[in-house]
Amino acid sequence: MRLEDLRPAPGSVKRRKRVGRGPGSGHGKTSTKGQKGLKSRSGGGTRPGFEGGQMPLYRRIPKRGFLPHGGKTEYAIVNLKSLERFAANSTVDPDALAEARLIRRSGRDRVKVLGSGEVPHALTLRVHAVSESARAKIEGKGGRVELLGAAQDAAS
Repeated sequence: MRLEDLRPAPGSVKRRKRVGRGPGSGHGKTSTKGQKGLKSRSGGGTRPGFEGGQMPLYRRIPKRGFLPHGGKTEYAIVNLKSLERFAANSTVDPDALAEARLIRRSGRDRVKVLGSGEVPHALTLRVHAVSESARAKIEGKGGRVELLGAAQDAAS
């Protein structure tokens, strides 16, 4: 046997169907697409999500919520009760909170302190937002609250 004698197995190779090449081909005129209708047209076919006239899924499901143009500001939340691990009169900022594993390192750009629990001693808090109850408890123990970033600009 030589290389030029090699042939594919009988029936394994079929010729491509060439449609729209005249009546003699047997696939002329409508080019195997049948008569009329959406799928016989050029570029025809339904759009994604079309369910044959039935109300499509994306319109049947209830819509919830609203986000204004700026989107939602996500804060890393810290409660007062978790600040007791810091020493008296120390400065608590986003880096210190991340080091103490109270927030993730990726959450340092927006930190908010909430007033759940008590703070045992005076602390200097440098965060982006603080609730009124947390501010009252910290200042009641002789501590200070300093706002960082955009929150600082809005407060002044």
